[in-house]
This record gives sequence, C-alpha cells and structure tokens, in this order.
Amino acid sequence: MGKFKETVLEIDLTALAHNYKYLRSKINSETKLLAVVKAFGYGSESVAVAKELENLGVNYFAVAYVAEGVVLRDAGIRTPILVLHPQPVNFPTLIERCLEPSIYSFRILKEFIAVAETKKQQDYPVHLKFNTGLNRLGFLENDVPSILSALKKTSALKTKSLFSHLVASEDPSEKEFTHTQIERFKNISAAIALELGYKPMLHQSNTSGVLNYPEAHFTMVRTGIGLFGFGNSTKENAHLKPVATLKSVISQIHHIQPGETVGYNRAYTATKLERTATLPIGHADGISRAFGNGKGWVTIAGKKAPIVGNVCMDMLMVNVTEIDCKEGDEVIIFDQNTTAEDLSEAIHSISYEMLTAISQRVKRVIRRN
Repeated sequence: MGKFKETVLEIDLTALAHNYKYLRSKINSETKLLAVVKAFGYGSESVAVAKELENLGVNYFAVAYVAEGVVLRDAGIRTPILVLHPQPVNFPTLIERCLEPSIYSFRILKEFIAVAETKKQQDYPVHLKFNTGLNRLGFLENDVPSILSALKKTSALKTKSLFSHLVASEDPSEKEFTHTQIERFKNISAAIALELGYKPMLHQSNTSGVLNYPEAHFTMVRTGIGLFGFGNSTKENAHLKPVATLKSVISQIHHIQPGETVGYNRAYTATKLERTATLPIGHADGISRAFGNGKGWVTIAGKKAPIVGNVCMDMLMVNVTEIDCKEGDEVIIFDQNTTAEDLSEAIHSISYEMLTAISQRVKRVIRRN
C-alpha cells in the first residue's frame, strides 16, 4: 500500500525523461524540440516538468497564456517560451518577462507592434501563426503580402518562427488532408523567407506529426501529450510511459442491504448484500459525473471496483463486494496499467481531457522511479 492517505497526483519525472528521449530519437539531431507545458503541464505540475525538461536540454517551451509563462519565469526557467494565445492586455507583461508571442491576426500584429514600439524594443522575437486547415487561429496564405508590409514598417519586431498546426496527424484516413496542410505551410514559409532575407524557424508537427510525418519536422517540432505518456495510438503508447498516477484512499466502507440505494437521486439500488467504499475524490477534483453508474471504475488491491451511483462533488462510491479491502487502503484511479486514456474511452473522451481536468486542490507529489 502507498504511504499517502489522501488523494494525490504523483508525477513521475523518470517517465517524463523516458518520453522526452523517445521523442528526441524520432527527430534529427539538428531539429529543435519544443515542449508544450500549458494547462499546468497537461494537468501535472508545470514547474517541476519544465525544470526537468530544461535539464534534459529542451530547446523551447510553449504555454497557452502569458500568466502560465510568468509562472515558469518566476520559477527560474530561462529557456525561450512561446505564448500560443496571448491577449493584448498582457502584452506589457509578456515583454517584461521575455516571453515570445504567437502573432495570429492583423489585430494582434498591430497591437503588439504598438506596445513593442512604446517600450522601445528592437527585433523583439515573434512567431507568425498560419491557418492551414484547423480554422482556429492563424493568418491565411493570402495575408502574406500584408503581413510583410506591416513588418517592414517597424524595427521593433523580428520573426523568430513561422508555424502552423496539423488537424488530424494521428488519423491514417486523413493522410491526404495532412499532406495538403504540409504543402500549404511549405509554400507560405518559402514566400515569407524570400522576402525577409533569412529563414525563420519552421514548426508544424505536434506529437502525432513527430511520430507519423517526418517530412513535416522542419527545423523544430512541438510535443505536449507525448511527453506525458500518450502517442495517440496503441502502437506508440507502447513506447511511452504515463507520467501521472492519480491515487486516493478508502474513507469508509458501507454494508448495503438488498433494496437500499446509494448516492444522490438514489441512482443505484443494491440487489443483494453489497459493500461499497467511499473515496475522497469527486467531480470537483476532475472525475466527471459521466463516470457514474458503472461507466467508470477504480482499482483496489489489483481488482476493478466500478463506480456506484452518481459521482458527488467531493466523493464517489465504488462497489467492493468482491474485493478484500479495508478503510485506509490505497485506491488507484489511473496509472501506467489502467491509464487516463483507458478511463477516458469509457465515456467517449480523450486522455487530454482526463489529465487536464484534475483539480489544483489535488496534492501534487513529485517522484522518480
């Protein structure tokens, strides 16, 4: 049994290092690797993760928002940090903390130029994002002449990289579309580099792009979910190690008589004499109500214990009728055996959502195996 007697999320830095080295092995030695550590490091602990990756030699980090980058800077991270979705209100802080913005629209370009010039910046590094099919953020190919015109009018900015995002690089049935995206990005990059007179870094591959499309590695690749142990396919998952283990503990065991009900709305009715265990973890901790009524499960003493009734805000109940266990025993919600991806599939979700949903009130414990 584990030594922790409360709900904890263990972050295994040894597994993180393993995943980093595996992903590094899939790219050329001269290709840079950018680690995406947004959303608290995919729900783990962004500072501990970033420090480990910085020690391993990662070339870049990416976060979603300026505040996430500030947390890393405050922790002593000095590796360049790309902010993928900066908001103009945070541009002064972004510059003060030496963060690098994704410029994805003319509004953002205009507002960042204004702030950079006010702060008397010269050649401040920016990253131009292009929409090659995701239709989320990014300039279009026909915006290139206007972008170049705007850049030529200021000395405050310097284009550090051009980038885009693949839509379905994990899906073999979408190879044609992915190749179309790659070609669009190549055309955009060539046109801009010709006018700039130098070659910015180019990056388009996410984790599945790293694994499936070596022709799209360019000068840098980005990886997020892969670092945390998931390769978006059974084949690649076998090479990776889940970094996070979510554990809890049995708070109380109840003996439920036939006909008695368990939980809110009397969602579960016992058909025989049964035992249930109550755990101190609920939907406020990231275990969705969708896992209730037998769709989700935990592992106790190596055996599967299905969730009984509805998941509560701070607790859930599981059926332990056939499991030899007692109050205070350890419970595994997900680990390297029953993974976050396994649980997610039970409610037609994905590992990303399961991992990033784990509440910040759950204690993080950093370890090495």
